[in-house]
Order: sequence, then C-alpha cells, then structure tokens
Amino acid sequence: MTIALPADAHALENGLIEIARKAGAAMMAIYQTDFEVRSKDDASPVTEADDAAEAVILPGLHALTPDVKIVSEESAAKGDVPDVNGDTDFFWLVDPLDGTKEFIKRNGEFTVNIALIAQGTPVLGVVYAPAIDKLYYGGPDGAKLIEGDLETKTTAISVRDMPADGVVVVGSRSHGDPEAMKAFLGDLAVKELRPAGSSLKLCLVAAGEADLYPRLGPTMEWDIGAGHAVLKAAGGVVENMDGSRFLYGKADFRNPFFIARSPSVPVTYQD
Repeated sequence: MTIALPADAHALENGLIEIARKAGAAMMAIYQTDFEVRSKDDASPVTEADDAAEAVILPGLHALTPDVKIVSEESAAKGDVPDVNGDTDFFWLVDPLDGTKEFIKRNGEFTVNIALIAQGTPVLGVVYAPAIDKLYYGGPDGAKLIEGDLETKTTAISVRDMPADGVVVVGSRSHGDPEAMKAFLGDLAVKELRPAGSSLKLCLVAAGEADLYPRLGPTMEWDIGAGHAVLKAAGGVVENMDGSRFLYGKADFRNPFFIARSPSVPVTYQD
C-alpha cells in the first residue's frame, strides 16, 4: 500500500528528528534535577518532563504539518483529544515521555515517541532515547539508528533471521506477567529473555538485537506507534494475537495484546 505523505518525506524526516532531539533536551534538563512526581487520574505517574517535552513537540509538529491532527498522551489525559478517523485520516501520535517509570528510576530507558499514522498504519516515526543518545527512525526509505550529535553515526538497521541457537525475547522492565509469557512462548527455543523499558523493546527487534516482543499487558496507541513505524521500516511486523492487522485510530486508543517480531520467528496465534 502506497500512501502519499502530507509533506515532503525528506522535510518530514529532518523536522521530526529535530523536534525529537529538542524534546529530549528539555527532558534531560529536568532529569538532572530533584523533580516532582505526581499521579494522573488513572494512577500512572507523570513528571514535569512529560509536560516540558510535549510543550516542544506540539508546536513543532503544527509548524511542520499545520493541517495534521495530533493525538498526544498528556493532552489526552486532560481531555484534549481531536476527533480522528483511523480509516482515512493522517494524524500524529505522540508520547512525549514514554517510560516515565524508567525516567523516575533514572535508568536511561525512556524515550520520545512520535509517529505519523495514515489509514490506521504508522508510515514514519522516531524513537529518541536522550539519556543514551540513540535515535531510531523509520520511514518509506527504511529504518536507521543515529547515535551521537556532534559526531553523528548513522547505521541502517533491519530485523534479522531467526538465530539457530534460539531467539532473544524482550519484555517490559516495569510491567509484565512471567507466567503468561512462559505460556505464550511454549516450545519456542529461547536463548535469552531480556528486559527493556519503553518503546526500546520494539527498536531492539528492529535493529536485529532481539527477535520477538510479545506484549501481554495493556498499552495505549501512543506507547507503540513510533516503535511500530521503526520496526515496520526495518522489515518487522506488529500484529494482533490472532495474526490480524494491528490498527491505529481506535475510539479509545487502547491496544489489544500484540506480537512484535521478525517475520522469520514462528508464533502460535491465539483466538
């Protein structure tokens, strides 16, 4: 499926990377301080860094694509959610700070997530982990990892074929059900179970450092849209537990359980 983008692809890529880096810098300025943690209505934690990053991202995206709607986690928590049609609309899907629990723990595994959704599918996205200065980008021309700023190193990334000695499975560092994971994996040969925070789990599969990420717990669309864009551009797939297409623009933006993987990894689908 070929989808015409709402702006020049090169301009979108450069603009998106610049916005993500600026949002990351705003987050890191707070990361170094004795920041306050508060709770949202759903009891999930939020910090001033979430708000600071969103304050950079929203005007940046409006300037980049003035006519494209934006669905952002922190705005949505305050009731500001544009009406989007997942079947037809372009819209930005934003998590200004994905992995707030990792931010609070100061382990570096938190990210800026920005994805462009078209007809229910992520068509480009950026995942930026400012504490470790790794930026993953996926778009029509493939996926890449950009490391460093002044001395930038850019590497094309792609999923790998299933290793002969067993797969590396990634799971949530702060969430998850070990028994459900064990039942899902069944007889699949597993070399390593690796915990990771935020949308970096999807990016590890995209970069060929892991092979499978079964998400057997609740997430929202903004948690994974950008990582999905990177994984898709790297040749990977995100699908529902029954193998059907994973779609965005749902009425409440809540995700079902899903499987993210290299296509070479066999899975047993569930009804």
